[in-house]
Amino acid sequence: MAVWARQVSRWCCLLNSARAVEFTRRLRSRGCTAQACRELASLAVLPAGNEDVLWRLQACRHVSVGSCSPPDSARDGSFFSPESNLPSVQLEQGKAETLPDLNAKALDEDWDDIPPSSALEVISEEEAVQIIAEPLLPIQSSTLRDYVDHSETLEKLVHLGVDLSQVEKRQKAGQLLLTLDFEKDVKKILLFLKDVGVEDNQLGPFLTKNPYILAEDLESLETRVAYLKSKKFGKSEIAQMVSRAPYLLLFSVERLDNRLGFFKNELGLSAKKTKDLVIHLPRLLTGKLEPVKENLQVCQIELGFQRNEIQQIVYKTPKILTASKKRLKQTFDYLHNIMGIPHHMLTRFPQVFNSKLLRIRERHMFLAFLGRAQYDPAQPSYISLDQLSG
Repeated sequence: MAVWARQVSRWCCLLNSARAVEFTRRLRSRGCTAQACRELASLAVLPAGNEDVLWRLQACRHVSVGSCSPPDSARDGSFFSPESNLPSVQLEQGKAETLPDLNAKALDEDWDDIPPSSALEVISEEEAVQIIAEPLLPIQSSTLRDYVDHSETLEKLVHLGVDLSQVEKRQKAGQLLLTLDFEKDVKKILLFLKDVGVEDNQLGPFLTKNPYILAEDLESLETRVAYLKSKKFGKSEIAQMVSRAPYLLLFSVERLDNRLGFFKNELGLSAKKTKDLVIHLPRLLTGKLEPVKENLQVCQIELGFQRNEIQQIVYKTPKILTASKKRLKQTFDYLHNIMGIPHHMLTRFPQVFNSKLLRIRERHMFLAFLGRAQYDPAQPSYISLDQLSG
């Protein structure tokens, strides 16, 4: 039943009750007995179409001025015409009657009891036109852009400078962001990163590269930072490492400790030099170890460097550990076999391995054309390898 129909039913019940009370009061004022008054009052609220009601109403029409008792003919069940049953006395002409005041408080409580509107409730066409429906959330999409208007987390991350087009390319990163609550999950990680030392203008690029940190346990992140501090890394150094290697804090304490131990033992470096090495190139702690091991073997076996020479080269130029093996061998071949630069000179100026081979070749050919291709510091017109590669 609709809400308005139920309310109309309640009003009808209240009106019937009020009529019964007023009808009883009027009968008593004319001298009817209490039992007759109650009987007649009950008739006032009974529905029409009942034969017993008609009989009682017909009997009531024989009521006299001094008594409300029905006549004998009515009790016998004999009925007369309505005209013959009218009382012989003329009833007083009453003034226009007004309904008694209903209890306003009770009516207010009835309004409060109205249940909320149902989705199945019939409404008018005008009301239907005024309904503004919220845009539906896409069930499936290949881009996070479709969810920005529906997600407070995505909206605020965009304001921070996060590039969602790059984030969605990372495996399961988009699904992760859609499940996070900004106040409960994201805000505490942002405050942690600021406390570590990540600048405000770097938060967006940082989360673009590593959105997975938003799902990390805060206590675990704090434990990893505490481990780095225990290894004598300063706050500014930790901030630099975290900013340049966003995945650093995803590694457990055990894995970080194993990485530091690997470089210390494999290269024979002291604790201080090992720390300086990873500060200079922090992705050594987050990248794969296989390319590093292969490059160390190439330097020792194929390029012919001694262990102490490799140690000096790596300490001065850590990028050689992650360089392409093919490029590393091509550069060494040109420097050593064509230009004639010995191993000890390459060990002294290892930054030459970071230069493009094309640039080295063009400059060497130009110096050879001028007759100044002299790279031995003991000879006149010496050309430093720093100048050649700079």
